[in-house]
Amino acid sequence: MSTGEAKVFWHEHAVTREERERLNGHKGCVLWFTGLSGSGKSTLANLVDHRLYSLGYHSFVLDGDNIRHGLNASPAMLRERHGEEFAKRFGLGFSPQDREENIRRIGAVAKLFCEAGIIAITAFISPYRIDRDRVRATMNPGDFIEIFVDAPLEVCEARDPKGLYKKARAGEIKGFTGIDDPYEPPLNPEIHLDAARHSPEELADIVLDYLRRHGIIPADR
Repeated sequence: MSTGEAKVFWHEHAVTREERERLNGHKGCVLWFTGLSGSGKSTLANLVDHRLYSLGYHSFVLDGDNIRHGLNASPAMLRERHGEEFAKRFGLGFSPQDREENIRRIGAVAKLFCEAGIIAITAFISPYRIDRDRVRATMNPGDFIEIFVDAPLEVCEARDPKGLYKKARAGEIKGFTGIDDPYEPPLNPEIHLDAARHSPEELADIVLDYLRRHGIIPADR
């Protein structure tokens, strides 16, 4: 510990995780949707969230684009309010190191939701296997549920809902996942979804069935 560095201690909560889960009527967990841009991660995450809400369960979606408007804002977003030095230090772009920090931060937030007895739903490309594995390693066994939204590049590129693939092919975007930056698919995800052959509704059914079979939510609802 360097001179002048504050000592930080872990404080136990007066209300336990188990008590919060009993109050909520289900267990907390993290549903980590990963896949290429255009695979349907955000659509599916929001559909699962709506299904859980309709059943009376507590869940929340942490979406990649939304998080980059606040917690993981870019230097350009931070510069006006906080200044150049702050923006350079804490703003996140899309370099490999910035992507690593992007996932580390959201993993820490998702863990807090999980420990509050909430079903945290994340929708991030999270292209690097090691970053996803690092998040998993911070959580209790069974808390991190990796969901591979598997759609081939040609399908995602044909959809291209934000026009990003077109810009990447034209050289307007550098380091774009699937074009000039790699995507490392999960080796052993808890759930592997064929997003090219099934509708979002069918895929959501698969996720809800997993949660019931593994005791995250009651099996009889």
